Amino acid sequence: MNPRVLFWIPALLRLSVILLGSIVMGWMFGLIAGLTMSFLSMLALLLIQLSYLYQLGEWLDKPNSEGLPDGWGSWTAIFARLYRLRRDDERNQAELTEWLARFRQAMHLLPDGVAIMDDVLFLEWCNPAAERHLGLTMARDKGMRVTNLIRHPDFIDYIILGRYEQPLTLRLRDRKLICQIIPFENRRQILVTHDITEMDRIEEMRRDFIANASHELRTPLTVIVGFLEIASSDMPLDSATRAAHLKLMTEQGHRMQRLIEDMLTLSRLESADYPLRAERVAIGALVEEVLQEARALSGGKHEITAVVDGPDVRGSHEELRSAFANLASNAVRYTPVGGQVQLRWESGHDAGKGGDGPRFVVSDTGIGIDQSHIARLTERFYRVDKSRSRETQGTGLGLAIVKHVLLRHGGSLAIRSEPGKGSSFIAALPASSVV
Repeated sequence: MNPRVLFWIPALLRLSVILLGSIVMGWMFGLIAGLTMSFLSMLALLLIQLSYLYQLGEWLDKPNSEGLPDGWGSWTAIFARLYRLRRDDERNQAELTEWLARFRQAMHLLPDGVAIMDDVLFLEWCNPAAERHLGLTMARDKGMRVTNLIRHPDFIDYIILGRYEQPLTLRLRDRKLICQIIPFENRRQILVTHDITEMDRIEEMRRDFIANASHELRTPLTVIVGFLEIASSDMPLDSATRAAHLKLMTEQGHRMQRLIEDMLTLSRLESADYPLRAERVAIGALVEEVLQEARALSGGKHEITAVVDGPDVRGSHEELRSAFANLASNAVRYTPVGGQVQLRWESGHDAGKGGDGPRFVVSDTGIGIDQSHIARLTERFYRVDKSRSRETQGTGLGLAIVKHVLLRHGGSLAIRSEPGKGSSFIAALPASSVV
């Protein structure tokens, strides 16, 4: 039924009752009595309406679902509709608050920076990622002009030119960022920043790897091809010269073979299709094997000892042998003649030295490493001293292999060194690997 009809029916019924009562009162007690009753009834009805109007006004000043009266007559329908509207509004407000909280949480968790500015570039809001990327502080910088906060010539030019359809690559502090301004609404703009520092570092490492691998392979190939060209020419060679050439070609061939084997090993260790095949590793036999290889490499030029004081572990025997052998061979190569190299397998109960898991420690009295190089030692082909590395016939991939083997076993590599005072390489395995 039409709401207007529902509104008028009770009002008409009340007026009809008042009119009928006044007529009956006038017929029984006279015209004055009937008019008096009619006046008093209308006055009472008016006071009731005024009371409900007052309550409605009070509720409108402080609207809440509990403050509405039940009402009487048409007011019942009015208050019921207001109650439903208020209840729906409260539900919508709760949903909006929940969605706003979710939106803010999502913006805070975004790895990309988001900063909202007005049409004249005054900062209104930014998420934590934007604070990290741009060096902003929301509490301090809100209401400040962004061009006063980011004083970079390329960024200022980007703002002046206004070509926002193209992103801007910006180096800010120690980060490389891709920035773009996106206009929205009528008087708002969003500054979005994406940190590509790690991607740029990985790309640089990839380029360095290709360049270094090409260089490392080119050197022995040049030697071998050069001697082959001499051998195939009509140039007369005595037996001693020919033997020297063959010896150099053999050495360079072995060097190239070692390099390719190390590259294949690294590729295999990084492959998800090559799972770790854990077995019980007899550490005593493994360390003895590494010790013999180190002594063979040294040729009696160093004092090399080994101590085993720890349990067997579960892991890949071949991978651990490769990692430990690389650490031992590096110590031999970079320790002067007459120096000392010690191999130790420890149980690792002394947490102050790197945790409670077992560890393989290689200590030497070699040339040592400056602290500025230590963080990059496990990068492929990274060399502290390139000339000395070639003298020692290293491939530059040994520590990279060590790092990946330890990662596959849940372990880590720690390096302690000081120039002129030797080095210690600590290959730590987790306590869970102990048999």
